[in-house]
Amino acid sequence: MDEHVLLANRFEAHRAHLTAVAYRMLGSLTEADDAVQEAWLRLDRVDPDAIDNLGGWLTTAVSRVCLDMLRARKSRREDAFETHLPDPIIALDDRTQPEQQAVLADSVGMALLIVLDSLNPAERVTFVLHDMFTVPFDQIAPVVGKSAAAAKMIASRARRRVQGRTPQPDRDLPRQRRLVDAFLTAARSGEFESLLAILDPEVVLRADAGALLPGGIRVLRGAAAVAGQLEVFRRAANAFASHPVLINGFAGLLNTDGDNTISLIAFTTRDGKITAIDLLSDPARLPRLDTIAHGNQ
Repeated sequence: MDEHVLLANRFEAHRAHLTAVAYRMLGSLTEADDAVQEAWLRLDRVDPDAIDNLGGWLTTAVSRVCLDMLRARKSRREDAFETHLPDPIIALDDRTQPEQQAVLADSVGMALLIVLDSLNPAERVTFVLHDMFTVPFDQIAPVVGKSAAAAKMIASRARRRVQGRTPQPDRDLPRQRRLVDAFLTAARSGEFESLLAILDPEVVLRADAGALLPGGIRVLRGAAAVAGQLEVFRRAANAFASHPVLINGFAGLLNTDGDNTISLIAFTTRDGKITAIDLLSDPARLPRLDTIAHGNQ
């Protein structure tokens, strides 16, 4: 086996981790794959024998690529949260596989990804590396072009912003599923009071229909406003088949019409109430999203 093949095999051993890092930084499956591929191209141009820690080197490389991509996104005045929802990671909701659920339970929920979109590029990269992957600040510093002390301050600022906007969600999957089932039952029957009863008073509904809904994401806030969409929910719930899935490790719904995916609905729950509903129905994006049996993310 030649050296190039050996190097490729060593790289593949790190691919899942690199994709997880890139996905959290970018919120896009396609861009995450691009960032990982660019990290491979950079590795292929250096002497691997000069790298003491390949995993660390690759994490740094993919982080730098992601930082450049986030900065380019900002320079084009693109705010992903305002224009579209992050890409969801979808898995079959198989309650007979607790090990799979344990892996997915560590995934980043849609609500957190949306908040990460509000951070500036350096904040997001620093927060992801340190708070999600425990990379020390002396290794993060060269990625963002700051001192270790400055990187620590950036991470602290990002942490305050994230914690202030994303209360810890419920991680109990059966309890999540009961709320999602109750939502679906209320939607199908058109029971306003039943729907209102399971919504948090501050619930947020974000709907991303792509080009079908000009102006970006439609956002509704408050239980009364969200429950006011009951007729829309009722028509959809009775027109399409709803399948339980995991979306970024949390209970959600995949709605289909025959073999066609119509929409995905991600739910965030806390204290027995639904606190966020993220609805993706963009026909241009849905076919590109992989349904996977377990999450690399």
